[in-house]
Amino acid sequence: MTPRLALLVLLPFVVGTGCGRSLAAPASDPGLFEPIATVLTHPRCINCHQDDSPRQTDAKMLHQPLVVRGADGHGAPTQPCQTCHQTTNTGGGLVPGATGWALAPLTMLWEGRTKGQICEQIKDPARNGGRRTGEQIIEHMKIDPMVLWAWSPGLGRTTPPISHQKFVEALETWVRAGMPCP
Repeated sequence: MTPRLALLVLLPFVVGTGCGRSLAAPASDPGLFEPIATVLTHPRCINCHQDDSPRQTDAKMLHQPLVVRGADGHGAPTQPCQTCHQTTNTGGGLVPGATGWALAPLTMLWEGRTKGQICEQIKDPARNGGRRTGEQIIEHMKIDPMVLWAWSPGLGRTTPPISHQKFVEALETWVRAGMPCP
């Protein structure tokens, strides 16, 4: 058996060990992206991964009052996002907020994309904020205030379908498996 073949035979067992995945799951299993996709396609993420105007609520309605992206993703010069959105949720949670509140860069547009397209996109440094490694992607998802906000969104907003801890664990498993896409 060649060293490469031996690695391919053993890798599914190494990846699956202690990660909540079946020991029989192949390392290149595109299903590893599924729990990640449930978060990235949830309204808490999609509402800001837009092209022009942010969305609101689980119904992904256009932001009211109507606002626009602006050149830098922080709103129009006369009405930046921080006019209303502060570093924390305010107004009893009615107005959401987190440090750096803004729309995601246009290179990170996810609305209307398939899970496979989003998967390929977040692996691409030209379209993921310059993150060149899986570890950098994980670190972003672990500490970015806008990402963390999704699990503390304030009054009447749903959270992603898995906990932040499970999301990070799914990212770690996916990265160790070579970041396979559906």
